[in-house]
Amino acid sequence: MAEETKNLCAQIPASLHAQVREQQEASGKTLSQYMTELITAYYEYEKGGACNMANVKTVAFQIPTELMEQLKAYLEKYNMTQKASFYDTGTRKR
Repeated sequence: MAEETKNLCAQIPASLHAQVREQQEASGKTLSQYMTELITAYYEYEKGGACNMANVKTVAFQIPTELMEQLKAYLEKYNMTQKASFYDTGTRKR
């Protein structure tokens, strides 16, 4: 038997609403399905769960040592790790 559902309403900025609706429509899911997935992913991330790796692809390339050092300095300045910077799920502001 399917789990009981409840309605959740909240006022959000119009620009965020437009972004959510655009992404939801592009996903092909209903708003209910999309929001359930989005909120579930957020809480899993907050609990330290793994990000959804189904939508992540690996890209590897070589860069000059100087550029790598600049990247490391930037990440250190903003208390970020290489993994966090490259696997950010988009839930945090950059």
